[in-house]
Amino acid sequence: MSQQAPAYQPAVPQPHAVPQPLAVPQPYAVPGAEQVSPKSWLATLLLSIFLGELGIDRFYLGKVGTGILKLLTLGGFGIWWLIDVILVIAGAMRDKRGLLVAYTPRLP
Repeated sequence: MSQQAPAYQPAVPQPHAVPQPLAVPQPYAVPGAEQVSPKSWLATLLLSIFLGELGIDRFYLGKVGTGILKLLTLGGFGIWWLIDVILVIAGAMRDKRGLLVAYTPRLP
């Protein structure tokens, strides 16, 4: 009884996997047409600057609960008002549905 060594079998070349692009996390995604709110960026900015301490900008975006809180605290004693103005200018403000209120230039 002789034991035979297993026959040598060369490695079969495996097809190279094509690297898949990394998925971009949703908060950092570039806003497309479907991700931009129908609310006006300019109207939101003007409401936030002039009537933001009364929460009118939040009411305009459909955020009634935070609009009432902002109204009762006079814009979070001015701090919340300033943060909202910065968020609108930066294009990071979102409406009730979570869509970005972004500046979209109109081309002629």
